[in-house]
Amino acid sequence: MAERYIGIMSGTSLDGVDAVLAEFDGDAVRLLDTASSRIPRPLRDEAESLVHDDRDSLNRAFRLGNHLTAIYADLARGLAARSDRAIAAIGCHGQTLRHFPADPDTPFTIQVVNGAMLAVATGIAAVTDFRRADMALGGQGAPLAPAFHAHCLASRDENRVILNLGGIANVTWLPAEAHCAVTGFDTGPANGLMDHWARAQGQPAFDVDGALAARGTVDQGLLAAMASDPYFRLVPPKSTGREHFGSSWLKRHLAAFPALDPADVQATLLELTATSVVDAVRQYCPAVEAVYACGGGCRNPVLMARLVALLAPVRVSDTGGLGLDPQWVEATAFAWLAYRRLDALPGNLPAVTGASRPAVLGGLYLP
Repeated sequence: MAERYIGIMSGTSLDGVDAVLAEFDGDAVRLLDTASSRIPRPLRDEAESLVHDDRDSLNRAFRLGNHLTAIYADLARGLAARSDRAIAAIGCHGQTLRHFPADPDTPFTIQVVNGAMLAVATGIAAVTDFRRADMALGGQGAPLAPAFHAHCLASRDENRVILNLGGIANVTWLPAEAHCAVTGFDTGPANGLMDHWARAQGQPAFDVDGALAARGTVDQGLLAAMASDPYFRLVPPKSTGREHFGSSWLKRHLAAFPALDPADVQATLLELTATSVVDAVRQYCPAVEAVYACGGGCRNPVLMARLVALLAPVRVSDTGGLGLDPQWVEATAFAWLAYRRLDALPGNLPAVTGASRPAVLGGLYLP
């Protein structure tokens, strides 16, 4: 019997919160309703600060989690009120503040969200903390969306890559041959650095339509310096976040190029995103026939045009062509992960994360 779930995603780009109402019936998924909310500037600044700042960080992080949970709950209540059937559960990723899966001594990850508060505020069971079960089994705990991509967006007639252009870019390799493994990993920065730089130039949230980047010229010296980061040479499984590719990282690189025009910096950041994605696809998805993008980066026509040019003759479009609006793919993935959690089914792909076995993901909170 079909069941309805809410999925909520607050991404590394810190631009807002996306929420969906989705219905699952066996292998079928149907997107019924959507909602979104901007993260207020004070909360966004606090989250960005906490990625790098240890001053009183424990108290600040939990307060931030409660404030964000109030936003999550408000979106969930709105979706539930518009549904003519009961909601089984909410799947909420929370806001990532730390992600260190490769720490040699104690790998850990932190996403702030108050699962108990979310369940009580909505009257709906809440599933949160999706990453740590995978990490307990030696995995990266990310990316988690590839399992959903494999479930809903794979084809036996086409070798596909699903490209998520969020704060961080990640790819999912979906080979047409059933015996070939689905793989996926974070390729490096995407909107996170570009959004940060656009806000530093006085824009309210991001580089609208890639206009700032379009005015600039790629600086090859800065591009080479940023592309030399060791992360790009790591072999998957691998994942990353703002704690690596964040404002401090960008500041270090720009210190050697103090006279660059802001538009040239933005153009170079866009080129870094595009070339790192293309290098990853060529190296690890050599038989790809089509790339389907999702996430906020799909709304940047300059970035999309650059990917089309660099990946040719591979076809590049977005997941709308596969029946799933690119803006809502990640939130739908967390609705699906909540669905898997309530049915006690694995939500990870060990070939993607490096975990020793499949695992049921997420902690369950009851209202």
